[in-house]
Amino acid sequence: MKKLMALMLLMIAILAGCGTSSDSEGSDKKELIMGTSADYPPFEYIDSAKSEEIIGFDIDLANALGEKLGYTIKVKDFDFSGLIPAIQAGQVDLVMSGMSPTPERKENVDFSDIYYTAQDLVITKKDSNINSVEDLKGKTIGVQLASIQEDAAKEIAKNVDVKVENRDRIPQLVEEIKAGRFDAAIIEDVVAQGYLKKDDSLSSFTATEANDDAGSAIAFPKDSSMTKEFNTELNKMKENGELDKLIVKWFGN
Repeated sequence: MKKLMALMLLMIAILAGCGTSSDSEGSDKKELIMGTSADYPPFEYIDSAKSEEIIGFDIDLANALGEKLGYTIKVKDFDFSGLIPAIQAGQVDLVMSGMSPTPERKENVDFSDIYYTAQDLVITKKDSNINSVEDLKGKTIGVQLASIQEDAAKEIAKNVDVKVENRDRIPQLVEEIKAGRFDAAIIEDVVAQGYLKKDDSLSSFTATEANDDAGSAIAFPKDSSMTKEFNTELNKMKENGELDKLIVKWFGN
């Protein structure tokens, strides 16, 4: 009898456990791991004065798309240059990091439609006497490793004698300018504006000779079914104004 009672209690516990598992999953949402490089405000960054949570435009957009498609999004931080390798290695399911869908990147991953377009700015010190691309002759330009801005600097270097150096993170570029190790850096405009507002010793001008691979898109593994389904919801957000609301929230445009 004791054995029978013990067996019944065990079965009840197992069934209760199964019920708890089902309830915790709620609507059976699948978790997706999203890679980003959290050094790119307002796209993605950590406001360490408030918390260690990664926040930003890309994060809000990813969560909104995930909610519509029945996914929960878990964000994981990488150096920008490690994002595509992370997709290829199966460490992440998608990437949102202000990433442009260049031909080279398309060889390794698939992209959604463009969700935001911006320009590149050349950032320098106000007293540098650098006011145009031509003024960069004989100077050192900083760029983020594996970024579209690195490609832009290489394009400039074809016509102007400049030295191009890269760093893993955007704040490092600004610090190198302040320290005098870089004469300038190429940074996407909405990101650069944050540094220009905080530091009146910096100035900027448009990188007119940058390449044309502009715009941010979501990266997925090659031949992923998620590309189409995310595109469908992304375009709905464009049409119904939801995307514009997020743009105003984070960029004030």
